[in-house]
Amino acid sequence: MTAAGLKGAKEPTFYFVGVTTSKSSIIKIFPRWTRQLGLGEVNIEGIDCGLHDQPEVYRKVVSFIKGEPNSIGGLVTTHKMDLLEAARSQFEYLDPYAELLGEISSISKRGGELRGHAKDPISSGLALEAFVPAGYWRRTGAELCILGAGGSSLALSCYLMKQKSRDEWPARVVVTNRSPRRLAHMKAVHEKINPGLNVEYVLAESAAANDAVVGALKPGSLVANATGLGKDAEGSPLSDAVRFPEGGMAWEYNYRGNLVFLEQARAQEESRGLKVEDGWVYFIHGWTRVIAEVFARDIPTSGAEFDSLCRIAAESR
Repeated sequence: MTAAGLKGAKEPTFYFVGVTTSKSSIIKIFPRWTRQLGLGEVNIEGIDCGLHDQPEVYRKVVSFIKGEPNSIGGLVTTHKMDLLEAARSQFEYLDPYAELLGEISSISKRGGELRGHAKDPISSGLALEAFVPAGYWRRTGAELCILGAGGSSLALSCYLMKQKSRDEWPARVVVTNRSPRRLAHMKAVHEKINPGLNVEYVLAESAAANDAVVGALKPGSLVANATGLGKDAEGSPLSDAVRFPEGGMAWEYNYRGNLVFLEQARAQEESRGLKVEDGWVYFIHGWTRVIAEVFARDIPTSGAEFDSLCRIAAESR
């Protein structure tokens, strides 16, 4: 449903705030996950908002989730920063990452309080570690390029700064974005927490500008598309003329949509010796971290139970 057509549920319901929620695999996966985890019969309902929607729309959505008796909470994607900026006063509690980053991905209820958590620093880190080998940055001297400076990009950089030691850092992190405001916000957050990681902020208003940044990376470097282009909007932050780093990696944060960035990387997979990763593992970690918070249920990030959740998800992909 859309934010304009919100209506109450007759049964316990988990809400998913996004842009094109009905197209997400989670609609099929969620009921099977809740049964596997013994969480009872809970429905999932998507709420679609426009990209960078009006503040009153976000306040209406949060008010609905907060006041609806059968609402147990929800997950926020795409709108993580915009929603919290608009509706911060409606939350009784924000976790430290939400306060630091100015975003939330999890909306939960505890003892009459509406609570907001930013789970991306955890889920993005788990997803990164799933395909980047241990000791990779130290061994190769490679760099990390994050295309986009929104919530997911900020979360990944935050993970490196707060969770990883210096010998586990990329040689350099370069962040590009077409919005000076987004870059300024990221830089302001980094000034509070950065213990010395080398970060460069590049205003890139065109695909050609992003191409130039990617083309200048060291061999072995990782390029991550965290712009949302390909899922929430058409296209890629890069042009087809881009040259990915020799022997490097390409990470598309999304797993669905018209993933042009993923196609561009795969076109150079053999010639440039690329390792290409989509956003499927990130999707699983992102959802399981929020479900664990909303249901107050410990869900491991590895092992037999996690493998069962991954199997269920793969069957419904």
